Amino acid sequence: MRLVKFQADADLKQAIVTGVLRRQPNIDFQSANAAGLEGKQDSEVLMIAAQDSRVLVTHDRTTMPGEFGNFIMSKTSFGVLILSQNLPISDAIDSLIIVWEASTAEEWVNQIMSIPF
Repeated sequence: MRLVKFQADADLKQAIVTGVLRRQPNIDFQSANAAGLEGKQDSEVLMIAAQDSRVLVTHDRTTMPGEFGNFIMSKTSFGVLILSQNLPISDAIDSLIIVWEASTAEEWVNQIMSIPF
């Protein structure tokens, strides 16, 4: 059983990444900047996250679910978490920490989830 690792999408509020790492410094949460995601297409973002066995964390409810569906038809994803833009930052931080504490990386393979549900 492996710990969940996160990859921030370019649209994810940086305050969420910063807050998660402040509250739980043991979480492996790579910023979009560190992964060079700015300007990349959704399919490329999914590939980059998958290559590093990371759950992609995004605000993109518009195009990401469809791209994710296409992606998992031929490749393996380590999951996608879609956080509502309207979710308070503190709630987003709490949700990600709970996911990290209560699940394993294996449970996220080819799974997509929205928060709130």
